[in-house]
Amino acid sequence: MISVTGVSKRFGGRTVVREASFEVPSGTLTYLLGPNGAGKTTLLRMVAGLVRPESGEVVVDGIGLADRRRRAPSVGVGLGPFSCNPTHTAEQHLRWQARLRGVGDSEVVRVLRRVGLRDVAGRRVGGFSLGMSQRLVIGSALLGAPHVVVLDEPGTGLDVDGVLWLRDLLAELTAAGTTLLVASHDLTEVEATACRVVVMGRGRVLADNSRDEFVAQGGGPRPAEAAYIEITRGSVDHAVGEEAG
Repeated sequence: MISVTGVSKRFGGRTVVREASFEVPSGTLTYLLGPNGAGKTTLLRMVAGLVRPESGEVVVDGIGLADRRRRAPSVGVGLGPFSCNPTHTAEQHLRWQARLRGVGDSEVVRVLRRVGLRDVAGRRVGGFSLGMSQRLVIGSALLGAPHVVVLDEPGTGLDVDGVLWLRDLLAELTAAGTTLLVASHDLTEVEATACRVVVMGRGRVLADNSRDEFVAQGGGPRPAEAAYIEITRGSVDHAVGEEAG
């Protein structure tokens, strides 16, 4: 379970997350939605323990940030396909990540198979497509079979087969009891696979609902899109077709 209570974070003079609160129940897939710049990635980094909040509390499986060095929860982190050394092979990258996480090399072989990269394990990451790099980052997050996984837009760059593979993977993980918090812009996948939906805008949590409650807020042929547009109205920092005032 992930519990975020009153969390805020500033960078310089700008508050990027403001008093955010929500929970991700154990063994569920919760999507984190919001416009670009809403604070989603910063919030994921705080849940992962990579960034410390200035106020509030993040608790993962009953363990707060202050206790993680002594009682580290099992958290898998995938925060984008550009975090890999392009001179490393896929296998080298995962072996390096496995050492950092204190898991054995046997995990590398298992993960390469699970993300569909076993046949290209010896290829340099710099020659990978965006979709292959995304699979590698997802694989890094799965090393050691963590109880909690956070992913930042894992579907970016995946082709149709890749999207279907990711859908099945997320379903398998939740069926096995893994708690998933996933930032995404893909409302089709959200409507098809989410257990819960958290929507952010300008650093604040605007909505925290079950998937069915979220979709019910919309209407027409694409209710998830309609619900998202209504919830985030007034929280977008860009405008098309309007003169700057």
